[in-house]
Amino acid sequence: MAASAKTIPLESSNAISDWTVVLPRRGKRRRSFLKSKHPEQDQQPWAPTDLEMDLNRESKLTEKIQMCMKRVENSTFYHVLLDQVQSPPVLEAFLRVLGSESKMQMVVYGIGSIESYEPPRLQLSLAMLLKRKFSWIGDIEVFDPILSATESRVLENLGCSVLSVNEQGQRQASKPTLFFMPHCEAELYDNLVHANWRTERLNIIVLFGNSFGTYEEHVSEFRSSTIVDSSRHILAVRKFTNEFAIDTVSDDYFGAFHDTSWHFFSIVALAALQFTSKTE
Repeated sequence: MAASAKTIPLESSNAISDWTVVLPRRGKRRRSFLKSKHPEQDQQPWAPTDLEMDLNRESKLTEKIQMCMKRVENSTFYHVLLDQVQSPPVLEAFLRVLGSESKMQMVVYGIGSIESYEPPRLQLSLAMLLKRKFSWIGDIEVFDPILSATESRVLENLGCSVLSVNEQGQRQASKPTLFFMPHCEAELYDNLVHANWRTERLNIIVLFGNSFGTYEEHVSEFRSSTIVDSSRHILAVRKFTNEFAIDTVSDDYFGAFHDTSWHFFSIVALAALQFTSKTE
């Protein structure tokens, strides 16, 4: 990676002590994520472990997703969320990230099993409906190491691209990118922020995922944890984050989207980023 004068050094803070956040993650098995100063070295080729082709299974899953999309599209939850995206403060934040670009690619990490569980289907449905609604959302790339061959083929048939590399959440943004990551582990968000720990990268990212504000609240409230290092970058970038919480509206969408927010990173003054850290 080329060096940059706009690298954001990470501050060391005694306030970031051990803590644990437990979120419902039906359909999303807990996974281990790598930490590295060189994210590209951690990325490994990936392919589904099962190679079985079952056209009947694919047809049933496609039908499930199409029905789920119709359900979401007709829901109050979806229309409230559309109103939020099109409200002046949120739309302006999206346009700032887009800049002179006409499209914002979408990367869906940690979707879980769309065949086995309803929350991942609801999340995928929302991602695809947002692309359909807004012309400035570009291609959708999807990855979760637990995806089956059947799920991968269905995703491809629905117009998504399934990544062939496990990026460990460490993609470095080179163009406007919406990372769609509801209910992922803290390590995955931290990997993403760490990999983009430069002003010019963070400013072209939108993150749809667990509330960073909630992580900060838990750190303030709880002083012991087994994930000391899992949220350091989340917490350090929090002061530069504009967060807009979504409204799940009803219990039907609580499991898939509760405590989820849009996150925009507004880093405009390099002088404000002068922190020091012994680990960076």
